[in-house]
Amino acid sequence: MPLATGQVHQGDCIELMAQIAPESVHLAFADPPFNIGYKYDVYDDRQSDADYLAWSKRWMESVHRLLRPDGAFWLAIGDEYAAELKVCATREIGFSCRSWVIWYYTFGVNCTHKFTRSHAHLFHFVKDPKKFTFNADDPAVRVPSARQLVYADVRANPKGRLPDDTWILRPQDLPEGFAADSDTWYFPRVAGTFKERAGFHGCQMPEQLLGRIVRASSNDGDLVFDPFTGSGSTLCVAKKLGRNFLGTELSEDYVERISKRLAEVQPGDPLVGSADPLNSVPQTPTSATGQPRPKHAASARSKRKPSMARPLLTDDE
Repeated sequence: MPLATGQVHQGDCIELMAQIAPESVHLAFADPPFNIGYKYDVYDDRQSDADYLAWSKRWMESVHRLLRPDGAFWLAIGDEYAAELKVCATREIGFSCRSWVIWYYTFGVNCTHKFTRSHAHLFHFVKDPKKFTFNADDPAVRVPSARQLVYADVRANPKGRLPDDTWILRPQDLPEGFAADSDTWYFPRVAGTFKERAGFHGCQMPEQLLGRIVRASSNDGDLVFDPFTGSGSTLCVAKKLGRNFLGTELSEDYVERISKRLAEVQPGDPLVGSADPLNSVPQTPTSATGQPRPKHAASARSKRKPSMARPLLTDDE
């Protein structure tokens, strides 16, 4: 029996994908285990290189099978296997890579024996490089151009422009702040103090980042699929944006929690987080020591130039 849409199913993603009709999914987003020893509920994230790469090829082949001819596949992955999985997806499975997005971030786990990791990779794959969904004119996807923000040029396209493929978390770290004419993406990391935090899964993507991907690579009513549903954010965003959705997840506990999250959101609900990429990360009213934050810190931030960006997790190896 085919898997029912509008919910998350518990079990092995490869086995469950065999129950999804071929060429039925418009958009697949996958944030798989990175094989770096992360402690999941039931999955063992310490596989040999050969086993991990063979498993990755199997589940990506399954994604390729269930995608429509004009479908898109977004893959989030860390440094360790980014190159291998890109080669596998394009040279062995048959995907075409449209964009290799570098997602720059800080505010991660501090490393002591190497430079602290501050980026992840987002691959945008399609089945057919000549026929695929990409809503370039969606105003929720586009950003203001330098001609609009800086020069007030009458020749500027009032719709703005497409974002760059480098997404920055902390533009305030750059010299003189982050200039308005540098149109990069800004999405806050889902930190532990954020309202968006689901609380049961550490690898949580921010809704605004997922929203840009869902808006760009699918349309109303399209089927969005996540083989590693994790915290459930992909499905929640798809539901809010009026898409049909389907997920698989190995952990029974995660499935129960994801189902509760899904029941609490409705189509048309706003995405959590700032919709304006020029806004910075929201600040908590007190510091880590419990003391009120100095007023000058907030005022100094407000004087900085506009920004944009976003993150994932780092490890200390």
